[in-house]
Amino acid sequence: MEQIILVVHVLAALAIIGLILVQQGKGADMGASFGAGASQTLFGSDGSGNVLTRATAILATLFFVTSLSLAYVAKQRSVIGEDIIDVPVLEESREVAPVPEGDLPEAAASDMPAMSDSDMPQGQ
Repeated sequence: MEQIILVVHVLAALAIIGLILVQQGKGADMGASFGAGASQTLFGSDGSGNVLTRATAILATLFFVTSLSLAYVAKQRSVIGEDIIDVPVLEESREVAPVPEGDLPEAAASDMPAMSDSDMPQGQ
């Protein structure tokens, strides 16, 4: 069911894009009202405003309905627990080899002199 809704959703989106690209802007109607563009329109001198606008509104409604349907299906899937994120993860066990006491390196002698408490600066 989800696949069918998704296909309808994508087709509605592509149809909306196509219809919007076919429509003329508001400024193009000014020239057509004086008769300049009437011969070049596909739908005659009345223009295509009503047909394309109505088709765009219907497809936009279909797009919103499919969007809400996909959200509802995704919510139901997450409640059931069939989420993609619920893939079992194998935990790796890392064993650390114990270090024998005798093999520890000796502390290296430092070239810096040791400081006593009296050498530390006191905050005032």
